[in-house]
Amino acid sequence: MDTLTKRPPGDRAALAEAAGLRWLREGSDIVVKVIAADEHSLTIERIASSRPTPEHARIAGRELAKIHDCPVAGFGAPPEGWDGPNYIGRRQQQCQLTEEWAPFYAEQRVLPFAQVAVDNGNLDQAGMRTVEKALEALCAADMKAEPARIHGDLWAGNLLFGPQGPALIDPAAHGGHRETDLAMLALFGAPYLEEIRAGYQEVHPLEPGWLENTPIHQLHPLAVHAAGHGPSYGHELVQAAEATLHLV
Repeated sequence: MDTLTKRPPGDRAALAEAAGLRWLREGSDIVVKVIAADEHSLTIERIASSRPTPEHARIAGRELAKIHDCPVAGFGAPPEGWDGPNYIGRRQQQCQLTEEWAPFYAEQRVLPFAQVAVDNGNLDQAGMRTVEKALEALCAADMKAEPARIHGDLWAGNLLFGPQGPALIDPAAHGGHRETDLAMLALFGAPYLEEIRAGYQEVHPLEPGWLENTPIHQLHPLAVHAAGHGPSYGHELVQAAEATLHLV
């Protein structure tokens, strides 16, 4: 087996990523296999690059649904057996068990990164107030959801396509809302997205109208990007917050 060794920055980041990969792989072997991990490095199977196909995209959707359907303790649950930090990219985020999805999402996923964006000059105070209002409305709406075992950082670059099919890498795995992974794929332009969605629905049909809620689930990744990648993402975050206010 061809392998790849990486050295993620951050306290126990390699072990955190390994824990997330192993946890997600319990649901599907499209999650790359961990070969070895220690405090400083992670070795995984290397996925040879191949052109995406509609067939492989549909498989990705089916397998993602299977991962989401795996048991999870609740919203904010870390990978089972892991009590260390949780990372999205190079940034740490909380993983504290919470009964309801919206308070977890607001307090542990969106607001901390939005505040960093403010501190870094990428989101102004008016924009922050819009984000806060959107999250308050979301919590008041009491949106019901069952916790899912999610990838947590599923942008297009973390869904690879090799000769044998799709592969998932670099998770920020935790107990979350299943639509969040699908929304992130939409945000950053996954290939054959409609096929991914169709494959997902084959395994786990979603509620009618679920797609309309996509901007809600894009608040987290947009806040993360606004924290470190410039004011353009701050503007997009505000637009998603305005859309959220309209939806809820």
